[in-house]
Amino acid sequence: MFTIGFPAIDPIALEVGPVVIRWYSLAYVAGILLGWRYIAILTTQANNGIKRIHIDDFIIWATLGIILGGRLGYVIFYKPTFFAENPLLILAMWNGGMSFHGGFIGVIIVTYLFVRQRGLSFLGLGDMICAAAPIGIFFGRIANFINGELFGRESNVSWAFVFPRGGPNPRHPSQLYEAGLEGLVLFCLLLVMIFRFKALQKQGVVSGTFLTGYGLSRYMVEFVRQPDSHLGMLFGIVTMGQLLSLPLIFIGVWLISRAYSQS
Repeated sequence: MFTIGFPAIDPIALEVGPVVIRWYSLAYVAGILLGWRYIAILTTQANNGIKRIHIDDFIIWATLGIILGGRLGYVIFYKPTFFAENPLLILAMWNGGMSFHGGFIGVIIVTYLFVRQRGLSFLGLGDMICAAAPIGIFFGRIANFINGELFGRESNVSWAFVFPRGGPNPRHPSQLYEAGLEGLVLFCLLLVMIFRFKALQKQGVVSGTFLTGYGLSRYMVEFVRQPDSHLGMLFGIVTMGQLLSLPLIFIGVWLISRAYSQS
């Protein structure tokens, strides 16, 4: 059977003495910096009182929310027993282990605190954050692929890869599916909504579309993504990723319907 050889990309982008910079870390840096610049542009499209100076101030808050939320989400959602027995390893983030859903909750918390302190609109800033979020998701999933982690289930499709850590059989490149759906496709959809249909003028629509789009994309990809070995299928029918994505879909649909019902 024809299979595609996994590209031999070193997960370490740069190593100088004791300093090691990984592609995974650079993905976070690229996502945050590009997202920041994009949100700054979006301030010209929305009439919500949020200015460029607010975005410049918020970048530090967002970074903390993403990193701390992502790590704690992974600890709580995926390996609570392991980290309860090894609490010091929670700090060992260089070993990997981040959760999108945890990072999302972290950003929600810091966004609420930030807008409350500055007297800004929570949904107004949330819409712009959600518009930029696919940028970080795209780079993060590409980094997952480079690391050969979070791969898919065994498959005989012609584009399957044999992952170094996935055994001898070819598997779905689920990281690339997620990069495409949750990253590129969702970003382009929101881009058109914002610049063609002025979606930022109706608060909640962009946030709702992002949550619904991400939730549906993640839920579908989980059917071909290898379940976490230590969790398997929950209740015998869903993965943890699917379970955590369901609330995002419901909240997203509610935000969209709420925005249009108030117009």
